[in-house]
Amino acid sequence: MVEAKSGGVQSVERAFDVLELMAAAGGEVGLSELAQSSGLPIATIHRLTRTLAARGYVRQLPSRRYALGPGLIRLGDSATRLLGSWARPHLAVLAEKTGETSNMAMLDSPMVVYVAQVPSAHSMRMFTEVGRRVLPHCTGVGKAILCQLPDDEVRRIVGQTGLPAQTTKSITDVDALLSELATIRARGYAIDDGEQEIGVRCFAAPVPGAPTPTAVSVSGPDVRVTADSDARMVPVLRQAAADLSAQMSGAD
Repeated sequence: MVEAKSGGVQSVERAFDVLELMAAAGGEVGLSELAQSSGLPIATIHRLTRTLAARGYVRQLPSRRYALGPGLIRLGDSATRLLGSWARPHLAVLAEKTGETSNMAMLDSPMVVYVAQVPSAHSMRMFTEVGRRVLPHCTGVGKAILCQLPDDEVRRIVGQTGLPAQTTKSITDVDALLSELATIRARGYAIDDGEQEIGVRCFAAPVPGAPTPTAVSVSGPDVRVTADSDARMVPVLRQAAADLSAQMSGAD
């Protein structure tokens, strides 16, 4: 086997490059397009896709173009469970220090999926089922995830989902959403002030360096999580995001 410049195995790196290019394409893609995007000879692309197809990670369509295969679903489910187990200790600290329900969510384009949660100890608390997929434009975690993407990618995502109003406070205009995301980038955290559900307030922060755009949040009834709660909650929230980022990157 040939070693890559990074010290890894070149053929393995190329296989992952192909998978990532297919994922970025958002659907089916032809061999010539993969060759052009990757800079690899089409014969090499053909060998890689044939090998990946044999393992179920790529599938050939009747059009003879290629798409991601069902074998990746099994890996994705396992990875999501692992990320949830990594996140829970950090979310437990976050819930304990803020007194409110804490969550971690990831982009599952064009939606956002909750992958871990630790509930508040209060009898009146917020609860979101792990595995639930939500629209990104009207949730704290969704906006904290969208702020990590270029504006063109945000436009592509909301072009698929639309911007339906969940409440009277929901953002329903793409330019207003992009302006809000610019504010979030500058401020470092997102706020959902009754945009998903009236009477609920949420603070959310991006998890830097996650393999997929990811965010953590705390949420609760707005009688407890007031507009002024950011001074107390956001530093703890951002610390949890930083700790998760370090764990995902393998840092001590």
